[in-house]
Amino acid sequence: MRVRHESEGGSAVLASTVDRATGVLSRGRGLMFRRSIPDDYALVFEFDGVASRSLHMLFVPFPIDAIWIAGGEVTRVETLSAWTGLGKAKADLVIELPAGAAADVSVGDRVSVLE
Repeated sequence: MRVRHESEGGSAVLASTVDRATGVLSRGRGLMFRRSIPDDYALVFEFDGVASRSLHMLFVPFPIDAIWIAGGEVTRVETLSAWTGLGKAKADLVIELPAGAAADVSVGDRVSVLE
């Protein structure tokens, strides 16, 4: 599985090691209590419909890039700071990546999770 970014400038793989947060516990825990994540890692949260989706960085001791996606199109990209970061946007898919991994991703680009 991998996360692919497509823009007018071409396409690129953002992550090749991908976990899905599918249950209530895995979604609630997210990246909490981990010391770090690999450079090619992504944690994917998939939802049934587009709605406001919030992220917090409580007990996450490293910064991350977060991408909110609705219908395959990026609605927000933000670097969240360790411990105190908060983010919220409308999405049916949210992807968490190591800080800096989404530096080239912009609102309106397409990001997808491929098997």
